[in-house]
Amino acid sequence: MVSVMWYRRDLRLEDNIALAKAVEESEQLILVFHINPEQFLKNSINHDAFFASLAYFKKEIDRRGMHLQILYGDIKKSFSDLKKKIPDWTEVYFNKDERGFGKLRDDKMTDFFRDHEIAVHAYMDHYLHGAYEIKNNSGELYKVFTPYYNKWIQLEKPAPIKVTIDPEKVLKKALFKENEEKLKKMVNDSSLTMNYLPGTEQANKQLELFIKEKMDKYNKARDYPFKNNTSRLSQYLRTGEISIRTVWSAVQKEVSSESQITFLKELCWRDFYHMVYAGNPDQKTQPIKKQFSNIQWDNNVEQFEKWKHGQTGYPIVDAAMRQMNQTGWMHNRLRMIVASFLTKDLLIDWRWGEEYFQKMLIDYDASSNIGGWQWAASTGTDAVPYFRIFNPTTQSEKYDPSGEFIRKYVTELKAVKTKYIHAPEKMSREEQVKANVIIGDNYPHPMVNHSDARKRAISIFEESKDIVK
Repeated sequence: MVSVMWYRRDLRLEDNIALAKAVEESEQLILVFHINPEQFLKNSINHDAFFASLAYFKKEIDRRGMHLQILYGDIKKSFSDLKKKIPDWTEVYFNKDERGFGKLRDDKMTDFFRDHEIAVHAYMDHYLHGAYEIKNNSGELYKVFTPYYNKWIQLEKPAPIKVTIDPEKVLKKALFKENEEKLKKMVNDSSLTMNYLPGTEQANKQLELFIKEKMDKYNKARDYPFKNNTSRLSQYLRTGEISIRTVWSAVQKEVSSESQITFLKELCWRDFYHMVYAGNPDQKTQPIKKQFSNIQWDNNVEQFEKWKHGQTGYPIVDAAMRQMNQTGWMHNRLRMIVASFLTKDLLIDWRWGEEYFQKMLIDYDASSNIGGWQWAASTGTDAVPYFRIFNPTTQSEKYDPSGEFIRKYVTELKAVKTKYIHAPEKMSREEQVKANVIIGDNYPHPMVNHSDARKRAISIFEESKDIVK
């Protein structure tokens, strides 16, 4: 039996359900990754990082005496070309998507494979529980996190799966050399400048580092960006360079603590947002709460550009945006702060922010990112109430009290005293000169008055509710 293992966002040779089944049930195996130009993002750190991981994964497979075939272009034509080269191919294995672009692709290709007499073997691998696995007593998907979590935590979690591949089973001949050259060119043309460390080995090291050195402080320290006490596993879960089962199993083995429970609850949020997106397939473009379908967004392009580039005049917002622009990652507490600022203080459509994050984050996951933006904008399920609006200055004072994080990324403010680091515009002219920062010259005045912006946002959101009535 000749089978294809079709890789997507599961770039690993270990703890991979589809791969384990393919290895077990096949006489000959063809490892495949399809590059779809329809999914390309121009000038995107997200895009460049993913393909850096793919290129690294391909090298790892080749190093082990196997080969990863690269398909490129129209998806049906690509697999048709593969079938022409391997007429005996009869089975395809993959880890399925349950939402978004991936689900549409899987549905389309499942029909294609069946039309070509290729048996489909699809598995739920990317989450601990599938999107439709956990339902309330009425048989419906949950809309609120806490009752979902209460049921989720009681369910047995799948264990890691051992995979042993015989390289002799895997087709070594390169079937589409021209596509491999295209991948090389994509990676060589990448604008990825940060220290990006791909691969399963690196992912496992990061997991071990988190458990040994950070997890015991996670509950108390995770909200403080200057403490660097988050797991930093999100980029590897996004590419599938590490399995969610591997992460759960390793953390679960540790002695029970508040920090362990808090971290495992974060894994539940990941499943929850996956379930929400599957149940609301238009969530990327439409608010889940229909009463906020008519918000009169201001959508000031100039203000949006300043927000993107960390020039808002609110140091914590600017530091967060610069962190993402420079590193491709942003601390989770900061994601909430900058999203609240964009949607409430500036009244800019959450979809603009979500799209920018999609472009810039090396750990971009559609379910979690869209869910997070709809939460901050008060338009999603179980979202923050529209009248609870983050004050960026008090958030800054609470979560970066000494300004250590701010000074790291907003270098103009390095010499500003801690007394003024969260609101440097309060310095006198003399103090500004002494700190080498002139507000309105080399660091901007605050774009908006938060108190006034808060009142405006509440009024606009209430007007949207009235329109729906």
